[in-house]
Amino acid sequence: MIPVEYFKALADETRVRILNLLIFREFNVNELVDMLAMGQSRISRHLKILVDCGLITCRRDGLWAFYSAVESGQGKRFIDSIRYMFKESRTLKGDISAARKAINESHKRAIRFFDSMAEDWDSIKRDIIGGTDLAGEIGMRLNPCRVAVDLGCGTGDLLPPLLGSAEKVIGVDNSPEMLKKAELRFTGSDDRIDLRIGQLEHLPMRDGEADCAVINMVLHHLPEPASGIVESFRVIRDSGYLAIVDLEKHNLESMRSRYGDRWLGFTKKEIEGWLTGAGYTIQESARFDLKKGLKAIFYLSRKA
Repeated sequence: MIPVEYFKALADETRVRILNLLIFREFNVNELVDMLAMGQSRISRHLKILVDCGLITCRRDGLWAFYSAVESGQGKRFIDSIRYMFKESRTLKGDISAARKAINESHKRAIRFFDSMAEDWDSIKRDIIGGTDLAGEIGMRLNPCRVAVDLGCGTGDLLPPLLGSAEKVIGVDNSPEMLKKAELRFTGSDDRIDLRIGQLEHLPMRDGEADCAVINMVLHHLPEPASGIVESFRVIRDSGYLAIVDLEKHNLESMRSRYGDRWLGFTKKEIEGWLTGAGYTIQESARFDLKKGLKAIFYLSRKA
């Protein structure tokens, strides 16, 4: 790409605003439309120009398209060379503020959604998992340890198997109603269980507090799964372990509205790239058959 094409692409205020937002975080077209208060056809036209010149990339996930600034190559070097100017613009700073508010509202909607699902969550999960004992598969692969944490514990069905390997188990979830169900489930039964409310991207835990962590069927709900994996690295001690179970890439678009899924599963390359990028060394992987033709992928990794 001749550098002049980058300057041509950014010779329009709207495209500069879009690039600024996509440097900040990945968004889909509808999210950009809402934040910039512009028509979808206008936003799509500008996105195509930015994709064609190599400053942003498009990630297809089922019927949805997500856009982000490029993270390598000549385009990334060009973006890095001009980013300092974006910080001086009142308009661009205002767009980032609007994006933060939109993300916060999205988090609130997600919490309300899962709060509403808490009463039936166990049966909803069986509708996907079927007879596959994912909790048992995870539990049998973990070594004895002092503290284990279930990140995104929901109603707590994984906590008892973890107690088979750990002296203490922490359960973290961002849904108050899910945690209420978990608390009722274990009230008076075991004081080794510690339930905490919090987001996977900002865990209510100290650095190195856990010996091992589990993220079970949670990443596909997160806007940025890599951020959850990076945050898990912080709370796991050196040489500790992270177990991930999630859906393999699929095309069941209905799972977005029915189960609150943001991603339609993941490829092997995506999860392995996030793990190694965060600093983990992959120790083991496996696949399990679920219902609806879905498959689960399992990774056990060690904090290097």
